[in-house]
Amino acid sequence: MNNYISKLIQQGESQHLDFKFQITDSRKIAKTIVAFANTEGGKLLIGVKDNGVIAGIRTDEEYHMIEAAAQMYCKPEINFAYRTWNIEGKKILEIDVPHSTSKPVYAQNGDGKWLVYVRVKDQNLLASTILIKYWQKENSKKGVFIKFTDTEKMLLDFLKVNPFITVKRFCRLAKISKFKAEKIIVNLLISDVIEIMMDEKKVWFRLKDPQDYIEE
Repeated sequence: MNNYISKLIQQGESQHLDFKFQITDSRKIAKTIVAFANTEGGKLLIGVKDNGVIAGIRTDEEYHMIEAAAQMYCKPEINFAYRTWNIEGKKILEIDVPHSTSKPVYAQNGDGKWLVYVRVKDQNLLASTILIKYWQKENSKKGVFIKFTDTEKMLLDFLKVNPFITVKRFCRLAKISKFKAEKIIVNLLISDVIEIMMDEKKVWFRLKDPQDYIEE
């Protein structure tokens, strides 16, 4: 077996690597392409089962379905790189998806809706609304002016002694609306004071560098 492909397969599926036995739906594969583009980029191996067994692709149509996914069902369009490998008489497609500089990137689902996905470990998850707002504000040409009121101070004081906070808990503690809480969090994300974390169950926020906020 090709040593390069063998090492990739041995790594297993991860935040930067996904195996696909076959491509049967351009919209479905667009979801994975978008998730990689919105996160840190990634690689798809087509013709490899989830358990790492090489099955090979059956026809060149699978490449054309990926091309259709990137051009028609990703917004903006994703320019990917690809290579083909012949492993023990079986053809594998290696697709490299770059990290997008124009986030958020949307994928169209089967119902025609444009949704945003991110890659978390080996899963493609729907992006939270607050992450989308952060990207949109990051892309705008306007600078961010943050007025540190008692609410911002309370949030940072809380995070000095607690590992994380959710929007819901922030709303309760500060007695503010979800809209206001998200606005404050987005500004702190833009200012690189806090960072966003997520899994399949929840989204939370923590200090970017807690050492900067430890009082002597």
